[in-house]
Amino acid sequence: MSKRNEQTTGTARGNRMDAATEAFVAHRNLLFTLAYEILGSATDAEDVLQETWMLWVGVDLGTVLDQRAYLIRITTRQALKRLRTLDRRKETYVGPWLPEPLLTAPDVAEDVELADSVSMAMLLVLETLTPTERAVFVLREVFELDYDEIAEAVDKTPAAVRQIAHRARAHVAARRPRGTGSPAEHRAALQAFQRAVETGDLQSLLDILAPDVVALSDGGGVKHALLRPMVGADKVARLLAARWWKRDAERSTELVQINGGPGLLVRVDGEIDGVVAVRVENGYVTGAYHVRNPEKLSRMERETAVSR
Repeated sequence: MSKRNEQTTGTARGNRMDAATEAFVAHRNLLFTLAYEILGSATDAEDVLQETWMLWVGVDLGTVLDQRAYLIRITTRQALKRLRTLDRRKETYVGPWLPEPLLTAPDVAEDVELADSVSMAMLLVLETLTPTERAVFVLREVFELDYDEIAEAVDKTPAAVRQIAHRARAHVAARRPRGTGSPAEHRAALQAFQRAVETGDLQSLLDILAPDVVALSDGGGVKHALLRPMVGADKVARLLAARWWKRDAERSTELVQINGGPGLLVRVDGEIDGVVAVRVENGYVTGAYHVRNPEKLSRMERETAVSR
């Protein structure tokens, strides 16, 4: 090959790489959000994006009619492969497994559907779906793909995807939060919860907790946490009043945006110790999710961009 031909080939390869990079960067936040909603793990979602990139750079872009749809298809397939591996890891996990929390920008809450889809409460509902149901639900309900596009992403027929989507939608509808109220009402409930926890006031906790409140904590076998869900306002209130606010450490809580909604960042002696997200229905806390596993707190130092 002549030097001129080598230069021409090199230039063409460079142009293809530039075009691939531009398209990937333009859709990166969307692809991360998709992978995260399927997996519930930001760390695994980032790995999926790396795998997606490696496959994407090998694609002949001249044959791609819709780059967004193509990238979504790659990401979905890689996420489903990883989800099955993640499910096996959960089988040996110590105590309850909670999604990896994200510190998100305040404007995420303005997109109500996006904020709901990445909330801790919704991600826990999605945990009850099969891998394919979860992918189909996210692609249809969050990213609004048509059934033909989803069929290509999950290797099913459009007719099968319709049935899966119907089943997943009904499953989620029966379990998703009801009467959540406005973001302002959610914040007010969390602030009341925060004040009650900080003071250890048992009655204030009973006033803000729903009678059937469920508390989950995730220490991953590394930090002290509940080994099973705790149910009932009296039990949860007494736990929080007696054990949360230990006096032998400098403990503080900060109101932040966690997964698109108000949450608490907990520090002990100035170091991040955990994150608390709550599920609020009709002004009462019906779910409290406390993540203490250090491996799941790496994204609490900076905001993570999510989009759809």
